[in-house]
Amino acid sequence: MTTSPTFDRQAVTAQARQAVQELLQAAGLRAGDIFVIGCSSSEIVGGRIGKDSSMEAAGAVLDGVAPVLSERGIYLAAQCCEHLNRAIVLEREAAERYGCEIVNALPQPHAGGSWATSCWQRFRDPVLVAEVRAAAGIDIGGTLIGMHLRRVAVPVRLSLARIGCANILCARTRPPYIGGARAVYQEM
Repeated sequence: MTTSPTFDRQAVTAQARQAVQELLQAAGLRAGDIFVIGCSSSEIVGGRIGKDSSMEAAGAVLDGVAPVLSERGIYLAAQCCEHLNRAIVLEREAAERYGCEIVNALPQPHAGGSWATSCWQRFRDPVLVAEVRAAAGIDIGGTLIGMHLRRVAVPVRLSLARIGCANILCARTRPPYIGGARAVYQEM
């Protein structure tokens, strides 16, 4: 199965764009920050995660999120599936800026996933890195992005709960609170 009969590419692109815009508004990211997305294209088209990979669905998500992040100068980090140990596709510039460990593999639809493969094909100078510490992210379809977020993740509810048929979970991060009863904290 590459796409379901009910797959609507334009709707998925619009939903992905809306989700990123809403999360960016809630998260307060700045140019140069990393935004991680884990994406099960299988779940988007109504299939089972890891079983119904769809390059078309992955491309639809990328069409929605890439322009929004790019215009704000935010780096997109695309999480691979567990077959590549949830490595991250990232622009080389970001990997070098953040001192990320580059690893050697090429994402494929069934080893890395359609999402990571689509990003690899469309990034200017892609590399695969072992991990990132993103400022915010979207988990599309239960891909478990938590390992790639900064230490204190804060759930963010959006006005939409799905992209295509896939549930989404979103998070922003904040600096850890330190101190005790007498500490005073900044609003984040």
